Amino acid sequence: MRLRSMTISAAMAALALTLPVGFHMAGLGSQFLPMLLPLLINGFLVAPGWAVLTGLAAPVASSLATGMPPLYPPVALIVALEGATLGGVAAVVRRFSRPRVWPALISAVCCGRLLSFALNWALAGRLGLPPALTSWAALLHGLPGVALQLSVTPLVVAMLERRRSLLFADEP
Repeated sequence: MRLRSMTISAAMAALALTLPVGFHMAGLGSQFLPMLLPLLINGFLVAPGWAVLTGLAAPVASSLATGMPPLYPPVALIVALEGATLGGVAAVVRRFSRPRVWPALISAVCCGRLLSFALNWALAGRLGLPPALTSWAALLHGLPGVALQLSVTPLVVAMLERRRSLLFADEP
């Protein structure tokens, strides 16, 4: 079980590093929150600890490898905390709402966006920017990403769980 969680988390972390590059190359940019999508999906597939750890590590690794998200201003920290929240909340709520995806998905997305809003508010204040404007702008900027998360996640999770049940039928 631990090896499977480690493998899935590593694959999702790799996607979190490469998916934003593809989005930026296609001119779609950060408004689709491409790094957060695999981190959210990871929360549906692994234990909460793995989901949180992957959510924290992937944005920092991406920042060190590609410079995006930037370490200063600390956007990488905000993305890492939001990724950990998305994955962790999805993993925890999913354990109580099986087999339904929607309660965990809505809870995770709402918690992640609220945390992002609060962190942007705090960061803006520290940088001398207008907190309300900065926070609302960040929240609205990510709405296409929220729509992508809400539309893609249930499909991908259903497909991966179907395949997993075929591959790991003998596992408890």
